Amino acid sequence: MRTVGLDIGERRIGVAVSDATSTLARPLGVLRSAGLDGDALDVVVREIARLAGEEDGVGAIVIGLPRRLDGTPTEMTPRVEQFARALGAKTSLPVALQDERLSSREAESRLALRDKDWRSRKAKLDAAAAAIILQDYLDGRA
Repeated sequence: MRTVGLDIGERRIGVAVSDATSTLARPLGVLRSAGLDGDALDVVVREIARLAGEEDGVGAIVIGLPRRLDGTPTEMTPRVEQFARALGAKTSLPVALQDERLSSREAESRLALRDKDWRSRKAKLDAAAAAIILQDYLDGRA
């Protein structure tokens, strides 16, 4: 079974997926929503259902948990925690929270090595950050 990684933002949600052995993460794409207070949960639930219907299925979800560099919560932290609880209830899948500090910065650095166009990088950034969050989670389990 695969594991899905999510980088939750107010308007964009980065999606990554692991291989069937839950060893390697790869960016999948970006979901657009009307916000966490809007249709974000429904948008993500539809994507999880789509991925679960594929051959390797989905066994778990990992969501990046925003924190300041010193580890204290941000204004988004409780909103993401609430989103994670709601997603777990709607999908009946285990949902883990993974520290996402500096994941977007790392994703930007990695993308900049291959892609010099900042517009192109921006379009890929959320999915790349989701892959970094998911890979950190997978590496931590080993």
